[in-house]
Amino acid sequence: MKVFLFKRAISSLPTSNPNLLSSFQLNHLLQLCSNSKALHQGKQLHQHIILCGLDHHPFMLTKLVQMYADCGDLGSAQALFDKLSQPNVFAWTAILGFYSRNGLSDECVRTYSEMKLKGVLPDKYVFPKVFRACGQLLWLEVGIQVHKDVVLCGCEFDLQVCNSLIDMYSKSGDVGSGRRVFDEMVERDVLSWNSMISGYVCNGFLEFSVELLASMRIRGFEPDIVTWNTVMDAYCRMGLCDEAWEIFEQIKEPNIISWTTLVSGYSRIGNHEKSLGIFREMMSRRVVFPDLDSLSSVLVSCRHLGALVCGQEIHGYGIRSVDSSSFYKSAGAALLTMYVRCKRIQDAVNVFELMDRFDVVTWNAMILGFVDLEMGHLALECFSKMQRSGIMNNQITISTVLPACDLKSGKQVHAYITKNSFSSVIPVWNALIHMYSKCGCIGTAYSIFSNMISRDLVSWNTMIGGFGMHGLGQSALQLLRDMSHSDVCPNSVTFTSALSACSHSGLVDEGLELFHTMTRDFGFTPGMEHFSCVVDLLARADRLEDAVGFIEKMPLKPSKHIWSALLAACRAQQNVSVAKLAAGQLFQLEPEHAGNYVTLSNIYARAGRWDDAVAVRKLMEDRGLVKPSGYSWI
Repeated sequence: MKVFLFKRAISSLPTSNPNLLSSFQLNHLLQLCSNSKALHQGKQLHQHIILCGLDHHPFMLTKLVQMYADCGDLGSAQALFDKLSQPNVFAWTAILGFYSRNGLSDECVRTYSEMKLKGVLPDKYVFPKVFRACGQLLWLEVGIQVHKDVVLCGCEFDLQVCNSLIDMYSKSGDVGSGRRVFDEMVERDVLSWNSMISGYVCNGFLEFSVELLASMRIRGFEPDIVTWNTVMDAYCRMGLCDEAWEIFEQIKEPNIISWTTLVSGYSRIGNHEKSLGIFREMMSRRVVFPDLDSLSSVLVSCRHLGALVCGQEIHGYGIRSVDSSSFYKSAGAALLTMYVRCKRIQDAVNVFELMDRFDVVTWNAMILGFVDLEMGHLALECFSKMQRSGIMNNQITISTVLPACDLKSGKQVHAYITKNSFSSVIPVWNALIHMYSKCGCIGTAYSIFSNMISRDLVSWNTMIGGFGMHGLGQSALQLLRDMSHSDVCPNSVTFTSALSACSHSGLVDEGLELFHTMTRDFGFTPGMEHFSCVVDLLARADRLEDAVGFIEKMPLKPSKHIWSALLAACRAQQNVSVAKLAAGQLFQLEPEHAGNYVTLSNIYARAGRWDDAVAVRKLMEDRGLVKPSGYSWI
């Protein structure tokens, strides 16, 4: 109502008696135009100022510059700014603010430098805008120079300046300097804490962000929705999604970011059922509604689950609720790979046709889809077509297509990597190590690993897994020892790969020692995959009774994979008693899997226990697992 009355007042300004409004009243109305982004009314007010003969007055010109800049009309603001013989800091601040708000960061920094050259001293309102621009550009060195200007101008303890400094340092990767600013602040608000917590999360110092939340509450600051969402993100990035869920339950009114953080978090750790369940709960509450990020995240889970119907429902919701081009630009890649995973190739092609054909993401999604279906020839054909179309590929393209390569095509991609600007891209070299390991060239794979300038966790895991794939258990264990002396810490996958290497190399004692080391020295709680590796290790070494004893002592209920490994070993060693135990468990865990019945029946037959073999076959028939025997008229 107030806005309506204000606009009506502007519209009814007199044209015949321009002296009716004083400079004070005009200033007040211009400020109202700025606050409400009322450009049309601001232009009317500008005309009134011209009639009053005040359009050359420096103060009034400065207010007009501010009004036009705040209303998004840079052209008019700049034209009036140029009329000022000596624009003051307020006029410069208006122009800087426009550049900062509209993402024109380089222009913002350039204008700040120009302002300093003109001898205008910046104030506490200027610095946050410039620091925001530096953060967006990742211009740390420029930000440091502006920080020195802050000290020279005596603004180093201003709350808003300090908050923007923390944000700039964090976005530029210097979280240590951001923390020093934070620690030296004479006063803080919730934004200060949020900026520092977010800085830790963005730079990978996830534990520090959680610790800072505790400090924040001890100091008497109550977290807001931004705080909770950021800490939830930290927990999800650590793989601790259940802890993030506990945070979520403390939020009275979770927003779409809260929900999306959980959906994407559970999806990243592979708990796709939980991810999809959370999305469904959000939809059922009908309080907040999914945005493009949440739709993209849940489609990833639909892809991994092969949940075609859910994916189709989300597809339908997306094109109904948001602009079609925006939907396909954001969620198209996840949607396409979901359809391919569900073997709906024509649907995937339809999505591909609706996506931007000049966007590398579109082609990457199609290549990934074919790789998922193990259609390597189609993935390579798509990659070649992309090259012929002149689409510039990126590191994701190369990392995605390499798993589809045989040795010949893999070497061609390797040559392409060497010729182009991928020499320092770690994921590309990781994919190359995997390709050579898979194709039998473990020496070449290790040569690439050894010559990498820097390595991440995936690099070490891939090489350890490669040695295991080739039965080189001692080499895998040596690499694990080398890793422990590097700055990269092993994770669950590392130990799974090393244990598997021991299993394939017959290193029983070394494997058992490694299993105990991961809990004793590294503090890892073994998961099902680690127990499965140890059972496989013992079973391959003809130590079936030890394997049974190990299973009986497990703190977890054995999975079907553990019993399957045991049953397979029994077939090789013709151990009837253990086979009966393993098969009995598998009959409960996967009663419709005919292969387990056949394996046990064959073991009985080779042992001459024909009645037992027939009984197992009869059980298959009773459960409808035996197909009718084929016969011929010939």
